[in-house]
Parts: sequence; structure tokens; C-alpha cells
Amino acid sequence: MKETHKIKNIGWLRAAVLGANDGIVSTASLVIGVVATHATHSSVLVAAIAGLVSGAMSMATGEYVSVSSQSDTETAALNEERAEIANDADGEHRELAAIYVRRGLDLALARQVADKLMRHDALGAHARDELGISEITTARPLQAALASASSFAIGAALPLAIVTLYSGPSLAAAVAVAAMVALAVLGALAAWTGGAKLLPGIGRVTFWSALAMAVTYGVGAFFGTVAA
Repeated sequence: MKETHKIKNIGWLRAAVLGANDGIVSTASLVIGVVATHATHSSVLVAAIAGLVSGAMSMATGEYVSVSSQSDTETAALNEERAEIANDADGEHRELAAIYVRRGLDLALARQVADKLMRHDALGAHARDELGISEITTARPLQAALASASSFAIGAALPLAIVTLYSGPSLAAAVAVAAMVALAVLGALAAWTGGAKLLPGIGRVTFWSALAMAVTYGVGAFFGTVAA
């Protein structure tokens, strides 16, 4: 029976959760902060739209640059390892066998395993067991950038929708409540997808997000009063 482990989801899950969480928190906080300055509803709406667009682009750019740097580092390490295998195959064989000995195999068996794996795919064996690079952990810049931008936009669409549909005196409270509910659901979904416990995941995201919105509201109220 083929086993399925949720650890394989970690690459796209990290980018998607980060993007959606940031989309909700940053856009909701921006809206709440602008509302606290007693700005007009049209100004709040423009701020929400600008927050969605700029945030999505920023997330895509940042994620692409970050993951590309990781990819460049992995490529350089693989090229170095490829050269070492070509120049000193016996030394690399001993190095691989030593890794397996440290993991619990006796020396004779470790040498046999190293020999088999190097005959099959020497670079793959060293990448996985020496460098820690595997199919699961390999950096994918475009995938990460698209996931971050898309998930940010989806998250930011929630506070934008609240601002679009409601213009009453309790706009800040409505955005905050909707954001907290969505963040709690997001935290639970992320924990469930990754196979972790639900409550810690929900607690982390809601606490820090509530703090971010509260601080932004305070800043908006302070500077709104000063400007007035």
C-alpha cells in the first residue's frame, strides 16, 4: 500500500498559508487604521484596493526572490558535489558509507548500500543523504510566488468585500470580526492539512493578528486626532 505523508504539502502550504494570513491581516489592519482616522468611506475603499494589489505583488516578488536564492544555493551545492564525485569517487563513497554508519548500519552493510546507491544515482544519493536536498524540499520559485500572490489576494478580498458592502459606523468592528473568524478557520485548515493540532494553530494566528489590528487602529486613531 502506498503511504501518503502530509509533510509533502509543506512547500506550497507554507507559501499559501503565509499569503492568505498576510492578506487578511495586513488589509484588515490597513482598513481599520484608515477608519480610525475618520476618513471617508471612499478613501477606505481605495486603501483596501491598494492594499490588495500592492500586497499581492509584494508577496510574489519577495517569495520569488527568497526561494530563488534558495534554489541558487542548492544548485551551487549540487554542482560542487557533482565535481567531487567526478574527481574522488572513492572518497565520496566512503563519505556516504560513513553517513549510513552514523545512522545505525554496520560498516560492511553501509558500504554495500553506498555502493548500490552510487551505482544507481550517485548525485541523487549525496544530495539526499549528505546535503538534505530531496524532491520534497527542492525550491520552486515560481510555484511559491504564484501561491503567495494568489493566496494573499484571496485573503485580502475578505476585508475588501466588507468595505464594499458595508459603510456603517461599525465598519472597523465588522472588518475585525470577519477577519478573526476567517483567520481562525485558516489556522485550523493549515493545522489539519499539515497533520498538526488544531488549537495551537488557531491560537497563534488569532492572537498575533488581533494584536496587529489593535496596534494599527491605535496608530490610526492617534494620527487622525493629531491631523484634526
